[in-house]
Amino acid sequence: MKLSCSKLSLYEAIVNVSKAISERSSMPSLEGMKFKLEDSTLELTGYDLEIGIRTVIAVKSNDRGEFILNAKLFGEMIKKMPAEEVFLEITENFQVTVSGGKVVYNMAAQAADEYPELPDKNNCDKISVPQPMLKSMINQTIFAVAVSDINPVLKGELFEIENGIFNLVAIDGYRLAVRTENVKTDKNKKFIVPSKTLAETARLLTDNDEDSCDIYISNKHIIFEINGYLVYSRLIEGEFHPYKSSIPKNCTTEVIVDRRELISTLERAMLLISDRTPSPVRCYFENGLIKIKCSTQMGKIQDEISADMAGPVIEIGFKCKYLLDPLTKIEEDKVKLMMGGSLLPMKIVPLNGDSYTYLVLPVRLSKEI
Repeated sequence: MKLSCSKLSLYEAIVNVSKAISERSSMPSLEGMKFKLEDSTLELTGYDLEIGIRTVIAVKSNDRGEFILNAKLFGEMIKKMPAEEVFLEITENFQVTVSGGKVVYNMAAQAADEYPELPDKNNCDKISVPQPMLKSMINQTIFAVAVSDINPVLKGELFEIENGIFNLVAIDGYRLAVRTENVKTDKNKKFIVPSKTLAETARLLTDNDEDSCDIYISNKHIIFEINGYLVYSRLIEGEFHPYKSSIPKNCTTEVIVDRRELISTLERAMLLISDRTPSPVRCYFENGLIKIKCSTQMGKIQDEISADMAGPVIEIGFKCKYLLDPLTKIEEDKVKLMMGGSLLPMKIVPLNGDSYTYLVLPVRLSKEI
């Protein structure tokens, strides 16, 4: 087999597809990247049995065949080639010559006979959504996915599509993140996608409103089609937490605050907090002021910012990072904080609409010394 192609397009494809390759696998073939040559196209596939990424690039060739290469080594070879066009020649016994300009590399390939097949997108339900919308929804919720194996279902995000409303939900036991958008579909679907898949999917999505992402859903798999890339993933089996029942319907204290000012205040408090010196931030809401206090072995801080408030005075404590995370993902200048008591979750919502809802569980505060 012989082929030539653009160094840039080949290297970009290798980098993106490599994200689905495991360094150690029970199947040796999955530790490499599969290449499938069919005349003027070269298909690249990475797969670790949980997530797969596939794309196709244009090449100059009249040959056909399949082989597996060490993606990390091959990618570095291509990256360091001095020429804009690279040439590959693969012999019948899978010896590979990679050349560009005056540089010639030799490396060994493997046969692709034992490489497993990826799921087929035929016979799947299809939903199309704008890429910027899906990217925003993932980026604004994925921080709240659980990292512990105690409840594997919570290591993914719930896709809930019903009557044209699309909710993307993440929970880790300490906080809840929900993003809501309208979609053009008559399908009603519920499934759970691993966070690793969503992180790689978001990385491929663009901010161009003209670009759409086609989502193919079967009983056990999901496929995202994005700008020439296919991202394959198993779905997580099990029942997701009934999150709607966790969201408070009523509150007694409402606060409208400048998001950036609140972020700056919390970031100043974070300077005193670490894994070795954990301590909650103590938030006091009264008379148009949010007073922030934090005391650790490293030091103390007192700070305050103004805000619009309605309802009774409330003192409530949080893990600082858990309160910061959603605030840093929101794009609006002002946010609404809703509370029903010092031991009940704080709800963070937009001033208008329902595009996002965040819950942050408080911590019980000790008496102030």
